Amino acid sequence: MTVVGPFELSVRDQALEADVQAGLAAVESGLLDATKSGVPFITEAAQHLVRAGGKRFRPLLTMLAAQFGDPDAPGIVPAAVVVELTHLATLYHDDVMDEADVRRGVASANSRWGNSVAVLTGDFVFARASHILADLGPEAVRIQAEAFERLVTGQILETAGPGDGHDPVEHYLEVMRGKTGSLVAVACRFGAMMAGADESVVDILTQYGERLGVAFQLADDVLDIASDSHESGKTPGTDLREGIPTLPVLHLRAQAAADGKPEDLELVELLDGDLSDDARHAEALRRLRAHPALEQARRDTVRHAQEARATLTPLPEGYAKSALLELCDAVVHRAG
Repeated sequence: MTVVGPFELSVRDQALEADVQAGLAAVESGLLDATKSGVPFITEAAQHLVRAGGKRFRPLLTMLAAQFGDPDAPGIVPAAVVVELTHLATLYHDDVMDEADVRRGVASANSRWGNSVAVLTGDFVFARASHILADLGPEAVRIQAEAFERLVTGQILETAGPGDGHDPVEHYLEVMRGKTGSLVAVACRFGAMMAGADESVVDILTQYGERLGVAFQLADDVLDIASDSHESGKTPGTDLREGIPTLPVLHLRAQAAADGKPEDLELVELLDGDLSDDARHAEALRRLRAHPALEQARRDTVRHAQEARATLTPLPEGYAKSALLELCDAVVHRAG
């Protein structure tokens, strides 16, 4: 038994391990090639987050999904590169919106070069992803376009907030299905599709990817509150400081509204105040880490991971299926 990637995913078959490791190595090379420019500064900025590393969660899923068809099919690695480039491009834009200082343990592009360079670099990376995608055929272009529309829609819905009468938690989960689930679903779909898997298998893996993607984001929500920067690779409480309503905060607000406990109402008031002040920010983090809302968010993460696991039931048993099931456990483990 060996482990693959930062998730410490157990791979119990040498052939599967070799395929996955070779695929991820090829993706890494493809990411560097795709972010090269004739302008050295653009290359430096575009490769900034590539070289910072990352979990390569989406390419890993593409490689595993491809095991349900021909894992050596030529479109698999380029498709994985496209999905990861799209993800990286959104990170450049997200950090501008969030005014983040740190990403993947290094200075964010916006803090290093300014917002304009960060936004334009994200656009450049999107363009390179589109160039590769064009060679994968019109169906792949359509799938990616639909996913990107859902991703952007999710971001807009998050910015707009829930409408009158719309439950904030349900609204948030809808946002997560678009912002995160859509692209993780494409990672799985491309892997199976490019490998020539049966359409029923492609559909199952697509559903699995979306549900796992939501669980993955919910785990990130927990990490934003519960972890330090060494664990998460970014500044703790970034979403909190920017007033982004992540799941633990939404549960806190719901509990405060339902029960009216003075300590909960006081914490909500603290969160609604100016968290640019480091002392207030630290106090908010400390109190949220001790609040039952954080544990409730952990339980939600587990539930979504279990839904992803159940989706895989119709697939034939094998090492690839076992690895996908183990990823559900790994996502839960990230949330503690």
